[in-house]
Amino acid sequence: MRGGDSFTHRMVQTVLTVAAVAILLASLWVVRSSLMIIYVSAIVAMGFSPLVGVIERKSSGRRRIPRTLAILTVYLAIVGTVVAVGMMVIPPLIEQGGELWSRAPGWFNDLQRSLIRYRLMSASNRSTLAEAVQSSPATGGASGAISTVFGALSSVVGGVFGVVTILILSFYLLIEGRAQFEYVMRFVPDESRGRFVAAAQHSVQKVSAWLGAQVILAAVMGLFAAGGLALMDVPYFYVVALIAALGETIPIVGPIVAGLSAVIVALSVSGRLALMVGVYFLILHQLEANILVPKIMEKRVGVSPVTVIIALLVGGELWGLLGAVLAIPTAAILAVIIDELTHHAPP
Repeated sequence: MRGGDSFTHRMVQTVLTVAAVAILLASLWVVRSSLMIIYVSAIVAMGFSPLVGVIERKSSGRRRIPRTLAILTVYLAIVGTVVAVGMMVIPPLIEQGGELWSRAPGWFNDLQRSLIRYRLMSASNRSTLAEAVQSSPATGGASGAISTVFGALSSVVGGVFGVVTILILSFYLLIEGRAQFEYVMRFVPDESRGRFVAAAQHSVQKVSAWLGAQVILAAVMGLFAAGGLALMDVPYFYVVALIAALGETIPIVGPIVAGLSAVIVALSVSGRLALMVGVYFLILHQLEANILVPKIMEKRVGVSPVTVIIALLVGGELWGLLGAVLAIPTAAILAVIIDELTHHAPP
């Protein structure tokens, strides 16, 4: 009887353990979006923590700048930079867009004439741009258009809410980071606390270095874009250069948006110039993706070029654009953890 009771007890314990693990995994999957917001906020806090510490240091030897004021200084600098860039970029883009729209009917007519000349289109089928837009097939009618609009608005509102949440949460993580770290330290065994502190400090340094590397990459791409476009006499080249610099912080999508913006602006001058600009940005993107990013990340963050490329591919596959953005700092943190485990593993 005792053997049977012991077997039943172990069976019940195993079933309950498996059920608890399954429930935990299912719960984590349900709240995965919230967990991603928390993780992004932690990455932001880790990236800005050294800068906040520099601002927080004693400036006169007597008074110490409050940590809250140091964090607000960093935040205000970021918001001010974004507003200034927006004021420089948006008005020229609106003007350029209006100019392109006014030239669109002429380009459409030229295209039709070329198609008729090469007998790829009948002269009886010739129409204006407005008629072509009106005769284009509708996708779902009025209800489809309304659904599309509401879907776009929902995505925008969700994105804005996520950004605001990340900014607020990272702000509080920066304020209460030390207290939270000391609280977590209570659950770490005494013999492992030194390794835990070293891994945490090293991870913060890696993430901060990644953030600095992003700034360097943005500056380099902005300078190359401005120089090349200025030599080709592209109008508003400084606007496109700013877009290229900002786009460098967004893997895959950012460089594509910058290249398309440059081609559209060049198209307002001539098709030949647009082709030249497109080829230039294609070459620039290849150099950036295959040489510049891996080398700078290796030098600044200490992650090998192979690891950078693999991390970008895996991160983008797992979580799309956001996964690609977080791939390199995540790989750096994992490298620190693995290094600590392997260097202090028992023989």
